Amino acid sequence: MTHPVHTPVLAADGGLVRFALADLLAGRATSMRIELSDAGAAEPWLTRLVGAETSLAALSQGQADVPARPELGRLALLLWLRRWWPASPSLGVPSLDPALLDLETAVATADVEELAEGLLDSFEASPAELFDAAIADDALLAAAPPVADEVRGLCARLAAWFDDQDDVVRAEAAAEVPARLENVAPSQRAYALAAGTDPAVSSEGVLANGRSSVDWARVPPGVLDAAEDTVTWRIVTAAAVTRLEVEVAGAFADAAITAVAVHDGEPFAEVPLALGAGRFTGTADLDEAATRLAAGVHNGRIALVVGVVGEGVAGTTPEDRAEVVALVRARPAEARTLAERAAAASDDEEF
Repeated sequence: MTHPVHTPVLAADGGLVRFALADLLAGRATSMRIELSDAGAAEPWLTRLVGAETSLAALSQGQADVPARPELGRLALLLWLRRWWPASPSLGVPSLDPALLDLETAVATADVEELAEGLLDSFEASPAELFDAAIADDALLAAAPPVADEVRGLCARLAAWFDDQDDVVRAEAAAEVPARLENVAPSQRAYALAAGTDPAVSSEGVLANGRSSVDWARVPPGVLDAAEDTVTWRIVTAAAVTRLEVEVAGAFADAAITAVAVHDGEPFAEVPLALGAGRFTGTADLDEAATRLAAGVHNGRIALVVGVVGEGVAGTTPEDRAEVVALVRARPAEARTLAERAAAASDDEEF
């Protein structure tokens, strides 16, 4: 089964709409697959979207490949960016500002609701919720200067849409953004990532050590550098205690993250990680059983997993991640989203 990282998907009411990642990133999506799980819920919007004849065929077969609608493709891509965008200074992939992503996703969601009413009845977020997230704590004002004209245009569209929905409060809030932008000086949002050299460490008392990569599926989006081999760990003995030390290089934001040491697939130690200067670090004392295990096994049988550990997580492989990074780096300028254009326009971006 194809991993979700390769398949942007739109969760519709009674079904899913899938796109090929390579096509969306290249700006050339020509088809989309509709997979139905509840024909009764899907039939009204499906008919409005593809017409009665194609709708009947899809309802009888449970799925259909149909010409792509740009409104659906745009929303699917924005949702994918929010979850899987592989920000990494070392790979040349900039971070995307969440407020700008929220704003553009709000507009894209409203466009889909206009295109096929009912398609998003069970959707994860409404235009109102996305707009609220974008303007919270003036995040949109801080992120907007590099693309101020585009932000004004999107807010004007949202103001008109909210007005049609009789959402007077949000219509006024969206209409106020352009005026408030006039008083905002150009600035670049600061990220936690900082360049630097790894501190020198002694090999004395080291029972086991290694490097590993962050599985994108196990950590929150937009928090860690997406490059490979950013995790270093070691188990050391000092005085009367044995401890596990972990460092994850490359941090863009704070989050509650743990690292778990695993032996032959079974967890035996857990380390809460704290944000420091451009990295997450943590240390935990090992109990007697974990100490004996670390002292008696070969390094290759110990692994370090950052983030959620469990069989329910569909993890990414190094090949998955390399393919996505290659597609993102080859992305044409004309296909970029608002947040990507803002990142490109920020000459003083520090990675």
